[in-house]
Amino acid sequence: MKILPMMRTKKGERGFTFIEVLVALAILGIIAAAFLFALASSSKSVALSDERTAAESLARTEMEYVKNSVYVMASWGYELPDTPPSWDPSHTLPAEYSGFTVTVSAAPLRLVDDGIQSITITVSRDGKDIFSVTDYKVNRNA
Repeated sequence: MKILPMMRTKKGERGFTFIEVLVALAILGIIAAAFLFALASSSKSVALSDERTAAESLARTEMEYVKNSVYVMASWGYELPDTPPSWDPSHTLPAEYSGFTVTVSAAPLRLVDDGIQSITITVSRDGKDIFSVTDYKVNRNA
């Protein structure tokens, strides 16, 4: 059986001290914490962006629905998913928008309804308004 010779250190050569190892670990810990914080912030930003994009899409889709529906004289409004419009009780939110609430309100542009209405659509989630859009609808049958 052959015995390997032990490694010998040169004179004056030393290993790392305990303090040096602790400082290195502290620096690595700070870097890791900063990285994890940045990762968490990025994830939250992506979630907020996705929510806003979904709300904008829902608002624009609902605006097109209102513009293509029958012109109703005077002020009116409805809220989805709770109270669909009176002219279309089957109108609901698509399944992928669960948790969102859409509030639609219309009012004549002037005191007397001359065939132009201001339509405002507000999309909310958990009671917080996310996106709102206002447009106009004209009574083309008048």
